[in-house]
Amino acid sequence: MKVLLINPEFPDTYWSFRHALPFEGKRSAFPPLGLLTVSAMLPRSWERRLVDLNVEQLKPSDIEWADMVFATAMLVQKDSLRQVIAQCKAQGKRVVVGGPYVTTTIEDLLQVDHIFQGEAETTLPEFVKDLERGEAKRIYKAAERPPLSLTPVPDFYLADLKRYSAMSVQYSRGCPFQCEFCDIIEIYGRIPRTKSNQQIVSELGALLKAGWRGPVFIVDDNFIGNKKNVKQMLPHLVAWSEQHRYPFSFMTEASVNLAEDEPLLDTMRSAGFRRVFLGIETPIEESLRETKKGQNLHRSLLDSVQRIHSHGMEIMAGFIVGFDNDPEDVFDRQIDFIRASKIPLAMVNLLSALPDTQLWRRLKSEGRLLSEASGNNSDCSLNFVPKMNPVRLVEGYKQIMRTIYSPAEYYSRALDCLKEVAQSGAGSRGTTLKGDIATLSRVVLKLGVRDPARLEFWRYIRRVLLEHPTKFARAVMLAAMGYHLRKLTEEYCG
Repeated sequence: MKVLLINPEFPDTYWSFRHALPFEGKRSAFPPLGLLTVSAMLPRSWERRLVDLNVEQLKPSDIEWADMVFATAMLVQKDSLRQVIAQCKAQGKRVVVGGPYVTTTIEDLLQVDHIFQGEAETTLPEFVKDLERGEAKRIYKAAERPPLSLTPVPDFYLADLKRYSAMSVQYSRGCPFQCEFCDIIEIYGRIPRTKSNQQIVSELGALLKAGWRGPVFIVDDNFIGNKKNVKQMLPHLVAWSEQHRYPFSFMTEASVNLAEDEPLLDTMRSAGFRRVFLGIETPIEESLRETKKGQNLHRSLLDSVQRIHSHGMEIMAGFIVGFDNDPEDVFDRQIDFIRASKIPLAMVNLLSALPDTQLWRRLKSEGRLLSEASGNNSDCSLNFVPKMNPVRLVEGYKQIMRTIYSPAEYYSRALDCLKEVAQSGAGSRGTTLKGDIATLSRVVLKLGVRDPARLEFWRYIRRVLLEHPTKFARAVMLAAMGYHLRKLTEEYCG
């Protein structure tokens, strides 16, 4: 059996970092971890190939080679997924689709042969047996959420690692909280499941063996969802990193209550964590209560940010406008908070009702749903009727984005962040002097010579050299990422 694994293309969004990746000589941020994991679940006797449309084109010869095509997609990839399905069915191929989009979608994918809804650790082996008997079903839906002890080490070797900015591993699934807008708790549940300590060490060992050195994203939607287990795992991660001379630096996603646990922050720093994404959402307490995000109300959000920064971890944060309880001045208050927090990479979204979330169900019962969400956090679209005037809401959102990603504003926050984030200790030795020089050359050419905002760039670089010379490499990458965010803002927000 020959299996072609296809990852559909992501459109340009704030998360794609398409304008920043060329500075590193990369094509995509991360490889498709889900498909690499699915590949490892297939019989070893099967042949397999990966085509990631974010780094290469899908050729007719790729499809012709395959007996069967596996594809996955997030909601934002749905248009590309449909094109992939059409191409493969046109060549008469059996098409198998899974992933978050088909698990929660309200739309019908009539052309595919087999659909996997939910996690595949138990259903994929069932499919393989059914296929051998000639009795494969169209829909496979996991009866329960499987233990992650069933999850194999992903087939990292399938991906062309040099095309990616970072690698991905997964430690846990699920989150104990109940945020109304979140689809993670609907897909993966509210009881976080984790891999064993040996599993996560084995996956890192496989990445090391594959030749990777540099950033590794632990993709858990809430890395500290199961604090007991993560605290038992981290000393193993520290020991592994020390033993292998820190080949990786780590980044992850976590809830704001991370700031309440000083020993956990210390251990994460020792393990090599350098960035964490937080769902801050809003400084408006009434809106946090509305969306059931009580974990953000336990202490000052600004104090929480400062504490995490003090442990050497830069924060990337999500913000949302469009809650029913947002006041008319929410846009100015979001801008003020982002400035005060010293977070350069502030990802601000319009509220979106994702399929089958608590928010989706509430708005549907209130007759306020308009359509399925696009999944694109950059296109200024609304799929529900907000309490605020929708024109005012969209224009206020654009005001935030134009403000926080204007060159002077962004570089000012980047400098504040470099000052506040404590100097990291031991860390990844994955970068090379040659690679750093190449990246710097591309950044200087683009931002220091060709960019209309080049004077702001040079003011920024001058201050970095004077005030934060030991953080120069990080400062350059912040400039590159800010360029992407500015370019997307100009495209979508005018």
